[in-house]
Amino acid sequence: MENIVIRKLELAECDRLSEINPSQFIGKAWREIDGCRQLIDIDYQESTWPNGYENHLIGLKKTISDGGFAVGAFDSNDKLIGFGTLNREFFGEKFKHVLLDQLFISLEHRNKGIGRNLFMSCSNMAKEWDADKIYICAGSAEETIAFYRSIGCSEAIEVNRTLYEKDTRDIQLEYVLNNRSEA
Repeated sequence: MENIVIRKLELAECDRLSEINPSQFIGKAWREIDGCRQLIDIDYQESTWPNGYENHLIGLKKTISDGGFAVGAFDSNDKLIGFGTLNREFFGEKFKHVLLDQLFISLEHRNKGIGRNLFMSCSNMAKEWDADKIYICAGSAEETIAFYRSIGCSEAIEVNRTLYEKDTRDIQLEYVLNNRSEA
């Protein structure tokens, strides 16, 4: 990572989200077909924030205001090029989960290890909070799922129905933080 600074994001910096280019071409995505998850061609260009910029901005502000964790990646010109957020609230019956609410890297900075560093920063905070697992509602794009699998995420054992129902096409994943949370 060339001259990238990873640091906590403050509430006053939330508007800097507009510095990120969230666009993504999705060639293939995972879908449930006849009870089986399959990779299908969708050839879709997402040119803006999924669910809208305001939705992500409000989510970022809420995470920080509610005592959650937000971390940003900044280039050598102090431009925000990526961020991740971790909500503070625990959920789950068998394990203490915290939600990785957002993780975005600007288009021109993807595949450089920035997402991994932001995720690991969130992981370290979740460990400080004494969580068992990080829960992720991952977009179903092939590259998104490949990223999460490459850093050690797997299918969620305990699915949060409320989060699942928000978008049933999302893939429910988890990241194990400590030995006592292994199923």
